[in-house]
Amino acid sequence: MWRIACRSAVKDTDEWPSKYSKVFVQLDDGLEFSFTDKRRFARVRLLEDPTSVPPISELGPDALLEPMTVDELLASLSKKKISIKALLLDQSFISGIGNWVADEVLYQARIHPEQSSATLSKECVGALHKSIKEVIEKSVEVGADSDQYPSNWIFHSREKKPGKVLVDGKKINFITVGGRTSAFVPELQKLTGNQAAKAGSKRTNKSIDDVNEEASDEEVKGTAKSKKGRKPGGQAKRSTVKRKSKDSDDEDNDNDDSADDVNHEDSDDDADEDRKNKTRKATTSKQSKAETTSKKKVQTGQNSKPKKRAK
Repeated sequence: MWRIACRSAVKDTDEWPSKYSKVFVQLDDGLEFSFTDKRRFARVRLLEDPTSVPPISELGPDALLEPMTVDELLASLSKKKISIKALLLDQSFISGIGNWVADEVLYQARIHPEQSSATLSKECVGALHKSIKEVIEKSVEVGADSDQYPSNWIFHSREKKPGKVLVDGKKINFITVGGRTSAFVPELQKLTGNQAAKAGSKRTNKSIDDVNEEASDEEVKGTAKSKKGRKPGGQAKRSTVKRKSKDSDDEDNDNDDSADDVNHEDSDDDADEDRKNKTRKATTSKQSKAETTSKKKVQTGQNSKPKKRAK
């Protein structure tokens, strides 16, 4: 971010330097510059020969100062099978293109961010080459002042809430490509070749799954409603069963009580009979003893008669 007296990339009302400034430098001629890194992704190093040390030595050609020709770009892309959005973010391929710039150049070129780089036609590569040049040149021309970007750029809508985002009256979708959020317009940026066929197949399968899921939900709801409808009857049946069970228990208890009464009466009769038998036995035993004693007395009396003396 640069601040010069006659021209600035920041507004006069903006805080200077920013509270997110990590490095602030003031030169003898009055020039000031501040390095801001709100998200803390960057690193700052002081080197004698920066171009000879990684990662700068590993950077690809500068997108603005060292642009490829259309043929060179086509030849390079034909060897890459990864998505074009991920490739544009690879600084070892082309340096100077960040996330929002990649979205913008692909939108302007009408290329889907997930399109395989190697499948791009020469016409598409020509459109991509042109949009890279135009977008970066315009950004530099206005000093990165987003308020001065063309109104038909997708940049102005990509930060809004998904589902309610439009550019030129067309809906913007958001997907993740190359690990970064990517904004594109499905109506204008479409997959081509085999990727289009695969995407169509996925959409068909998804639609079938959605239909099956909805049908399943309806069945579940119908079953739930059916169960609710049967609930009173079910309760009545259960109540009947409970009443029957209770009545059966009462009958069983009555039967048990009756049986206990019968058994008790039988026990009382048995006890009376036992007592009678014991009484009869006792009486018989006494009679037997009395008879035995009487017999003994009779015998003793007979034996005790005086003998006659001889004259």
